[in-house]
Amino acid sequence: MEMIKVSANSRTSAVAGAIAGVIREHKRAEVQAIGAGAVNQAIKALVLATGYLKNDGINIVCIPEFVDVEIEDKVRTAIKLVVEPR
Repeated sequence: MEMIKVSANSRTSAVAGAIAGVIREHKRAEVQAIGAGAVNQAIKALVLATGYLKNDGINIVCIPEFVDVEIEDKVRTAIKLVVEPR
């Protein structure tokens, strides 16, 4: 399963569709965001995905975690949202 990476410029509807698709296929999705703008887009996408999946009778929960990510030889702290069916 691939990590869904979100930036501050990500379209929320596209990310929401990706989350819903991964949940339907793999029963678990991981979303990663670095920075306030990216986290904002990720959370808004999660809200949209909740609605998309609710129409299919799937209720989801989100478990947030901090993770360290190495980018250009620097360690940055990211937010990882683990999304699973309830």
